[in-house]
Amino acid sequence: MMHEGKSYVVTGAASGIGAETAKVLKGQGAYVIGVDRNDAPGVDQFFRADLSDAAAIDALVSDLPEGVDGLANIAGLPPTAPAPLVMKVNFYGLQRLTLGLVPKLADGASIANLASLAGFGWPNSVDQVKAALAISLDDDVDAFCETHGLNGDDTGRNYFLSKEALIVWTIQNRWAWRDRNITMNCVSPGPVDTPILSDFIQTLGERAEEDMKVMDRPGTPQDVAPVVSFALSDEAKWLRGANLTVDGGMSSHILSNIHGI
Repeated sequence: MMHEGKSYVVTGAASGIGAETAKVLKGQGAYVIGVDRNDAPGVDQFFRADLSDAAAIDALVSDLPEGVDGLANIAGLPPTAPAPLVMKVNFYGLQRLTLGLVPKLADGASIANLASLAGFGWPNSVDQVKAALAISLDDDVDAFCETHGLNGDDTGRNYFLSKEALIVWTIQNRWAWRDRNITMNCVSPGPVDTPILSDFIQTLGERAEEDMKVMDRPGTPQDVAPVVSFALSDEAKWLRGANLTVDGGMSSHILSNIHGI
């Protein structure tokens, strides 16, 4: 089996794509360590943690075992949550957990970050993305959100920026741990039928409705989890800093429209 004898940390393991990823990994022979604010009964070992809180993340890193073979960063908040929380959970907390855990990972480990189609437009937001990357969870994320007009913004910009920053950070770290053969890549789903899909439709309004009309259907956790599993596997070790789009063709549709092809 693909993951026989391997162990993985999966954040957001209580529901949605995180729960399905844990299920897929276990079915492929892995020992799964789940992390979530809520109970995750489908994992082998569970740690409860608030991934917006630096002290909680540091305690989690301390408690997690040595020699884990990979990390699936799947926990996330929708754009309807307060902007500072979205930025903290979707990017800054993820970043802190990853950097804290790397020294404890096994050589040859893999990191898979759940980004989003929402991060597709990062090349058009480079200055703001660079500003986001210039701070960390140790800094005043609330002030950053205020400065950049994210607080009270009902367009979902907080979510888009969190995923743009995640994609760019992954690209930046394509070779960060090459001496230990630790790789990091992104998986970017399009609209996925999870409990937070309604939050996206509520926030994005007509834009989301148009997207849904173009697609034959929204994705499901069952569409995405196998790609996360692949990104964690030895078969994906030549991928470094890649962004794997799992979006029913939506990113190709957007590119076709942009370039008139």
